[in-house]
Amino acid sequence: MSEAPSNLGRMDIILIPGLWLDASSWSDVTTDLERAGHTVHPLTLPGVGRPAAESADIGIAEWVDAAVDAVDAVDGRVVVVGHSGGGNVAWGVADARPDRISRVVFVDTAPPPPGFGISEFEIVDGVIPFPGWDFFPAEDVDDLDDATRARTAPLMRSVPARVPTDPIELGSEARHRVPVTLLMGGLDSETLESELEQWGPYAEEFRAIDDAEVVRIGSGHWPQFSMPSRLAMLLDAAITR
Repeated sequence: MSEAPSNLGRMDIILIPGLWLDASSWSDVTTDLERAGHTVHPLTLPGVGRPAAESADIGIAEWVDAAVDAVDAVDGRVVVVGHSGGGNVAWGVADARPDRISRVVFVDTAPPPPGFGISEFEIVDGVIPFPGWDFFPAEDVDDLDDATRARTAPLMRSVPARVPTDPIELGSEARHRVPVTLLMGGLDSETLESELEQWGPYAEEFRAIDDAEVVRIGSGHWPQFSMPSRLAMLLDAAITR
């Protein structure tokens, strides 16, 4: 990490994990962010790790509500960071509280358009368990060595069955006025722009944002595990720009 920024650059940061992750997934990143002077609020979202009897009624709306509550619990403006599927939650927060959000940072994901979900995964015993590292394409996991996979796999927890496929409800055009940074694992701005041509409504949502920057991390899909210090540095740079 670079030298801590001035007080004016220090922010409250809401850290929203992706699927199968809880607040602890940010642990290696929060140390550097706190050293830079930020106050971090890593979240564990409702129903994570809970059986179907306790999580069947939890969907993406409940995840957004929980993250909105975290924003409301902080005085002043905040930065909202969403990794992977947590990006859908972060964008829902920007939709609900656009005047409270100074920036949304997406970590290896993009803002979803209204009515779209995260993805589909196999449901087992009424919940969605972590499918294992071998489930994902090589470019997502090649930077996770055996030791990292062994260390982090036990941290993965099931998610409520509805969450990945629930369509996100977005109704405020003010979300497009919130500045956005996309920290993409392997894509730079030029490559993302070329791929947007195939993204349909995702391209329309991205292009509706007034102020959006794309920064390549140079990682797979889980930089908080493979290169947490670089991720923290890039988050700090986005927040204090």
